[in-house]
Amino acid sequence: MIELPEAYVLSEQINQTLVGKTVMNVTANAHPHAFAWYTGNPNTYHEKLYGKKIISSNPGTGYTCGGNVEILCDDMLMVISTPIKYHTSSEKLPAKHQLLIEFEDGSYMSCTVQMWGAMFCFPVGEDGLPDNYVCNRCPDPLTEAFNKDYFDTLWNNTKQSLSAKAFLATEQRIPGLGNGVLHDILWNANIHPKRKLQTFNDNEKEKLYHSIKSTLLAMRIQGGRDTERDLFGNKGGYKTALSSNTFKYSCPSCGNDIIREAYLGGNIYYCPACQPFERGR
Repeated sequence: MIELPEAYVLSEQINQTLVGKTVMNVTANAHPHAFAWYTGNPNTYHEKLYGKKIISSNPGTGYTCGGNVEILCDDMLMVISTPIKYHTSSEKLPAKHQLLIEFEDGSYMSCTVQMWGAMFCFPVGEDGLPDNYVCNRCPDPLTEAFNKDYFDTLWNNTKQSLSAKAFLATEQRIPGLGNGVLHDILWNANIHPKRKLQTFNDNEKEKLYHSIKSTLLAMRIQGGRDTERDLFGNKGGYKTALSSNTFKYSCPSCGNDIIREAYLGGNIYYCPACQPFERGR
């Protein structure tokens, strides 16, 4: 899965590097993956894309939603939610891949699914997304449309018995905001990931809203997180406070141990001192 900051970074790099390139060969599903998803038969991707030119890319803001990278190839649209890598003509290609596109200049673009990922391809104007693929079109947190009024509406339409993690990172309430970016957002807001919404006061709710906006913006501006890689295989410049990279070290704010535990289908990271479970502690 690609999360919102990396979707922005990848789409910007694609616009700088791939726009104008013509597709000469496409290999899809060369190495089958149980959680790699395509539009129809992946063997038709070469026919769909051959001779098409890369026109533009965006972070899921054109046709689908955040957490996807959309690539417009003339009259065809690619919607990708897995890491994307660019290869010059002299670079070694990945041993295994779920999508490999060769351009007329001998360079390549590849996708190699890690946990799961979509690589859809269909004509612009048609709905090529599977029925079970959740695509919630709503304001992007990095735009002015995601304002306090919208956040309040989102909050009020959510069961208050849900936890902070469930509110932010499940059911595509905020597309592109997943378990990866979640931890620094909550840490910056001093909120425990298991805190129930019904326990928040107005100040905490306000602080969470501003942390969503500011943390995601910092991640985007700094080229993505240091736990992820960009189009050229480089790690992002944003140094995560809480992640798989840092949980063995002390909290950068207070020096206490960082806790890692399983919760809601994935690990959560938090500082029990900076993010108390009970309000007022």
